[in-house]
Amino acid sequence: MQTHLSSEFIGAADAKEASALLNRCVHCGFCNATCPTYQVLGDELDGPRGRIYLIKQVLEGSDVTRSTQQHLDRCLTCLNCESTCPSGVEYGRLLEIGRQLVDARVDRQPADKVARWLLKEGLTSAWFGPLWRLGQALRPILPKRFRNKVPARAIALAPPKSFQADAPKVLLLQGCVQPSMLPNIDDAAVRVLDAAGIGVIRVGDTGCCGALRTHLGDHDGGLHDMRRNIDAWDPMLAKFNIFAVVSSASACALAIKNYGHALVHDSEYAEKAARVSALACDLSELLPRMQAALKPRIRLKSIRRVAFHPPCTLQHGQRLRGGVEAALRGLGLQVDVARSDSHLCCGSAGAYSILQPQIALELRDRKLQQLSLLEPQYILSANVGCIHHLQSGTATPVKHWIEWLDEVLVAN
Repeated sequence: MQTHLSSEFIGAADAKEASALLNRCVHCGFCNATCPTYQVLGDELDGPRGRIYLIKQVLEGSDVTRSTQQHLDRCLTCLNCESTCPSGVEYGRLLEIGRQLVDARVDRQPADKVARWLLKEGLTSAWFGPLWRLGQALRPILPKRFRNKVPARAIALAPPKSFQADAPKVLLLQGCVQPSMLPNIDDAAVRVLDAAGIGVIRVGDTGCCGALRTHLGDHDGGLHDMRRNIDAWDPMLAKFNIFAVVSSASACALAIKNYGHALVHDSEYAEKAARVSALACDLSELLPRMQAALKPRIRLKSIRRVAFHPPCTLQHGQRLRGGVEAALRGLGLQVDVARSDSHLCCGSAGAYSILQPQIALELRDRKLQQLSLLEPQYILSANVGCIHHLQSGTATPVKHWIEWLDEVLVAN
């Protein structure tokens, strides 16, 4: 797809990068066949190919309107299209550039500005935890649409024990919302990794991985979050001979793997960011290393039907499709995925379920319908957003796979 940059973009690095990405597109439309929003809305401009055309028009100097902005906003950034594209178009990066260009030219409505500010500042704030607990306390009297967003407080499990001093070690991202919303996930991760002989270090000065602000249009704020995490981790890498920087949230793992690219032009952080990204891995990537130690300790009191929903950030972003299911089956556990549409997004997509609730709920219900055909006793996933979003639409318990693995391990 040839692009002729308008005079205002000639010499701009992002515009040149976007033009190069656009040149790979051959208009085939395979991307639309796997795009969740195109399937729901049926509008060419709400599919990857249509959005690519819109970004091309922006770069060539066409008028940019609120309609352009809305079509780009409706994208889940699930990256399913990247898995499908035969030409290797890096749509996620192209969309990121396109959104920045459009947001610089189209002023958002006041209500939209306020919502986005509250999300990027509120979800990453130290006040999120206390406010979340207050919401849980008031949950019985909240309106239904808010009650679904605030699940009842989970029963706290025993805290994980400390690791052995000579164990190989990983750094574990604290994150922003997960420690308050679903704290048992990382505690379970520490226990399971300890059972496999791996020590976990959690650094208190870390927070949001940077993806939330970036996806909400605050590019500089996202880079600030990345630099803060790098500053906290970099001294620890050599001190403790860290072999991996891990996140139990697949969206955060994907973000950390991209630190090197995001900060490649930052003379102070480029090298450190590349070092962190080289060590970054999703928690599931440690499963093959842990298998031999964990398998003798698996105990199931009864056969449990378990369904797994692979988040988009795991299967399309990190290209780790099938890994969790295969590893859990290798441990002797029975795990199934939906027979149809397992590649499609559940509609969570970070803050998307709040900003685009109608699309998000339709995608959630479609996903749950497919998973229900397996008649599972549990639904497992690998990202806090997906778990929270799916649980709001079903009575079937939705857990992180590491929580379930923790439950079926017997103590030494």
